[in-house]
Amino acid sequence: MSLRVLYQDQYLVAIDKPAGLLVHRSWLDKHETRFAMQMTRDLIGKHVYPVHRLDRPTSGVLLFALDPVTARRLSEDFALHRVQKEYLALVRGWAPEQLYIDYPLKEELDKIADVFADPDKPAQSAQTWLQRLQTIELPHAVSPRHPSSRYSLVRLLPHTGRKHQLRRHLAHISHPIVGDTTHGDGRHNRFFREQFDCQRLMLCNSRLTVQHPVHGFPLCLKVEQDQQWKQLFEQFGW
Repeated sequence: MSLRVLYQDQYLVAIDKPAGLLVHRSWLDKHETRFAMQMTRDLIGKHVYPVHRLDRPTSGVLLFALDPVTARRLSEDFALHRVQKEYLALVRGWAPEQLYIDYPLKEELDKIADVFADPDKPAQSAQTWLQRLQTIELPHAVSPRHPSSRYSLVRLLPHTGRKHQLRRHLAHISHPIVGDTTHGDGRHNRFFREQFDCQRLMLCNSRLTVQHPVHGFPLCLKVEQDQQWKQLFEQFGW
């Protein structure tokens, strides 16, 4: 597994994080030896500071600061929703052409890490804008109720940053993301593993736009789709 640098100057660096790579060390997987932070540090020869996160199964743009002052500024921009994040997702069914999802989410607590957290904490507001880009109908009866199976490529703009927000919002509207083993549909996940050798969550942080923390100009960081996405696009005629 290798990393590709998307942008670098003396204040920050952005990489294309592969699916399956943890951002930093975590007790959740004590046996893992590769992390985006350490790999980026080794690649550029400088210490890096995380300013946001991507879930392990999510691929795409990952931004690091190269000094503590820049890290504080960028972290504040993320916290105050000054950063625009754009995702691509492959979902079950034909999603609406456009949809503003406004659905509060209760915090997902971990049994060990959040043992002292309040399980009755009220749900937090969460909003996501969805736009459908492509559709495909495949002649496979994944569900016994339907002779064929439909899927959509969607563009997602999260307006808030709740834990697993996109995965939970898509499941809420009955269009779960392909490959989501927590909130998704096991039959369709299995179909993509067997039919397309797709062993991952089909969710990518495809574009991130942020105001440069020092120079002030808008910085648009984007990734090309990896081989898994390209293969599916080719097979689907997208």
